[in-house]
Amino acid sequence: MSVIYCLNPDCENPVNDTKTRKCRSCQSNLILNKRYVAIKKIGRGGFGTTYLAVDMGRKNTYCVIKQLELAKENPEAYRTALDLFNREAKTLAKLNHPQIPKLLDYFEENNQFYLIQDFVLGKNLEREIKKGGIYPETTAKKFLRQMLPVLQYIHSEKVIHRDIKPGNILREKKTNNLFLIDFGAVKEQVNTQLMSQNPESAFTKISVGTMGFAPPEQLAMRPVYSSDIYALGATCIFLLTGKAPKDLCDNVTGELAWERHTAVSSNFAKVLNKMLELDVRKRYSSADDVIKALELVPYEEELAGSMVNLSVSKEVSSDDDEDMTVTNSTSQNLADAIRKRREKLQQAGGNTPAKAKVNISAIPPTQPKAQLTPDAIMEYYRQGDRNFSQQSLNGFDLEGFKLAGASFSQSKLIGVNLQKANLYRTNFYNANLAQANLKEADLRRAELYKANLKNADLQGANLTAANLTSALLKDCNLAGANLKGAKVDDEQLKMAKTSWRTIFPDGKRRWW
Repeated sequence: MSVIYCLNPDCENPVNDTKTRKCRSCQSNLILNKRYVAIKKIGRGGFGTTYLAVDMGRKNTYCVIKQLELAKENPEAYRTALDLFNREAKTLAKLNHPQIPKLLDYFEENNQFYLIQDFVLGKNLEREIKKGGIYPETTAKKFLRQMLPVLQYIHSEKVIHRDIKPGNILREKKTNNLFLIDFGAVKEQVNTQLMSQNPESAFTKISVGTMGFAPPEQLAMRPVYSSDIYALGATCIFLLTGKAPKDLCDNVTGELAWERHTAVSSNFAKVLNKMLELDVRKRYSSADDVIKALELVPYEEELAGSMVNLSVSKEVSSDDDEDMTVTNSTSQNLADAIRKRREKLQQAGGNTPAKAKVNISAIPPTQPKAQLTPDAIMEYYRQGDRNFSQQSLNGFDLEGFKLAGASFSQSKLIGVNLQKANLYRTNFYNANLAQANLKEADLRRAELYKANLKNADLQGANLTAANLTSALLKDCNLAGANLKGAKVDDEQLKMAKTSWRTIFPDGKRRWW
């Protein structure tokens, strides 16, 4: 360390050299709580001042000191604030999540409140956008999928963050993981109590959220769990547009007029707009509801993307009408699948997005591909047609084929040979892959939601970040497969065959 900072808020010259243990300006002790030494001022906000520090009690490891500043004119209110601070800090201390910096300590010293947290070396998303530019839709969806489980966790612990915004989400430099920082629970509880006891003596700089990111009920000091959902949605809008929500606010309705500043699919826009409902009764009530809604987006987009405007002339023959009926049935199947998914979510108690306003019976998703063969599949793919949904491809030999990004949604692929095939981001939604050979296949980020993989062989397959939600894995061979980051639960994995070489979703191998 090259300098040491004095933490006395009234110190006129807080920067000291490392040769002294008392501030040369005000004579305050420079070692906080007999172990923490502030070496760099990181920032200042409504909470107070944040410092990078060295923890001498942990072999000089880095940590963060957060100093909460309060006025002390009213001793009774001040003591009440201290009690609240300790109570709320205990709540934060129990949080244990890999995307939340650990609260290491909290205490009062010299009439100041302090929080000590783990240090995360990284850049906040506000700076990331200003330097690197706005997110496309795919990255914005990935952001939500990374952050919504964090909200699930903190809300399950009965904690509301109260100050979600780009500046309070860090991307760690080493791993690129996102971290949620600066919980507003402590500062809001303290500020509320001080204001109720003596409004004139309260330190009213302590915010209850950030304007534009905080919904109306939170600004009225009545936050609920879905207040964090609104703030996360507003953060996503910033990532998509590069504009602060307050600059997008409609002066008449108070809603965020964001859609003309970016280009996203209509179904994803519906999810974001429901996150941003001003009326808390119309907003998603839980992070789980948003996760379920996002699961539906790709299937709704596949349906919407398959629709084309047909103008049938008066001269259409009866044979043409018969063909229309055949192809309409495939569109109906996809619509039925989406409808069943919605019904399943509703039965589980989840709120789902509004139904897409499309005339399902009007138009087919694609013209049927007659007499498909392995060679025909490759030719279609080479020409840019990658939609092989609802096809019967049982027993096809597609070993080593490069089919990244193709769609085999709801197709029959029983016993198909896809060994060593490139299936990166390929869509196997509700496909039947029973007894399929997928040895050493590249299935990174593949969509395998509700896929039937019974007795399938996935030895050595790369399933990193694949979506296996609700997939049937009974007797599926996952020996040596890489499931790091995959969406699959333990109950599914218990039905499958694994070995010491299998890498599980947490990135670790399990030894029995």
